Amino acid sequence: MTHPNPEPGLIRLGPDRSPRRLVLLHGWGADADDLLDLAEVLVEPTVSVVALQAPLPHPGGSGRQWYDLQEPNWPQLPAARANLVARLRTLASEVPLEQTVLLGFSQGAAMALDVATAGEGLPLAGLISCSGYPHPAWEPGLQSNKSILLTHGEQDPVVPYGASEVLQKQLRQSGFDADLIGFAGGHTIDSSLFPALREYLTSQWPG
Repeated sequence: MTHPNPEPGLIRLGPDRSPRRLVLLHGWGADADDLLDLAEVLVEPTVSVVALQAPLPHPGGSGRQWYDLQEPNWPQLPAARANLVARLRTLASEVPLEQTVLLGFSQGAAMALDVATAGEGLPLAGLISCSGYPHPAWEPGLQSNKSILLTHGEQDPVVPYGASEVLQKQLRQSGFDADLIGFAGGHTIDSSLFPALREYLTSQWPG
């Protein structure tokens, strides 16, 4: 059940404070509520779930975007990155980042990968990238204790499957334990992934 008085820029499910938190980052042109049904399938009601809304309106007139994909060289990306890091650090006053797993889809996955792995990265419990892609000049920092799960449709017409293959290769070269699950499908989070997603979440949260 969502909270009766939603806060601007995010939607919550479950308790505000919990030993486990899942943060959802939606894709280009969607809204914060886009992945809530997925959260209800993947986690127990005792888990704190926060779905963040991207800060910018989508140029199509509905939905939101983390940055404008149609602008050459994505000039809004640095501000989007800083904004997301600040919001995640604010949420950490309730549930520590070490107990937080990020799950992003498409543009949200690219944002999640960026803030979790570039440079020193945020000290998150885990990261799930669904149909994601690497940002320009993205370089994951050297890690030896982080596990990342990538999923991608092998017939994805929006973000090619090869984008996640590139992500996996770069992450592994930097010492991340990065697994890639492909499935016969397009630009979506297929229900066949649910068991693997649940298993990953359970394995990453402390306790």
